[in-house]
Amino acid sequence: MITERDLDAATVSNWMREIESVIRAERDHLVQLDAAIGDGDHGTNMLRGFEAVVQALGADSGSPPGRLLVLAGRTLVSSVGGASGPLWGSALRSGGRVLGDQATFEGQELVEVLAAALASVKDLGAASPGDKTMVDALEPAVDTLRERVAAGAPLADALDEACAAAEAGGRATIPMQARKGRASYLGERSIGHQDPGATSTGLILRALQRAVATGS
Repeated sequence: MITERDLDAATVSNWMREIESVIRAERDHLVQLDAAIGDGDHGTNMLRGFEAVVQALGADSGSPPGRLLVLAGRTLVSSVGGASGPLWGSALRSGGRVLGDQATFEGQELVEVLAAALASVKDLGAASPGDKTMVDALEPAVDTLRERVAAGAPLADALDEACAAAEAGGRATIPMQARKGRASYLGERSIGHQDPGATSTGLILRALQRAVATGS
């Protein structure tokens, strides 16, 4: 079980490495999803970005977890084209600012980190649930994590349920008509395709679950 104050800089570094690994494994799938309703470069862009993040964090000399998230976000903005770089970059920087310079954090603070990330994405992308974007995966995950942590569930269990909510949210984008981003240009032709951003969001949250479990 994850105990209080058990999450730290190593958790963040492990999370970024887990993201790079899973995006590498799923890159072609993400490219296929994006090819149907976008530019077809989502998997490639995301992998490039998180490769750069892992390299940047590997060169860091002992920053606290919040600073690492800010560094990760800044690196994504500078290395990823399209919408995913600015969106995830802003999300991670916002989450990192929640933690400030503290050396460790716990489950409730992780909720606050992800809630700040979600708020940043919604603000920057002007997106709401039902628009067929990453918000359709991220918002139910944050809501679930908040509810389960508040109810006293072990963090590992709460994260598992949050990830399941994100994955269900991603699948729920299939019948939606896109109202934001490049996919919105397709109108009704966007219906019937799973949103690549919502899909990669589910992968990123599963990577977080694995990183937290590593520190248990």
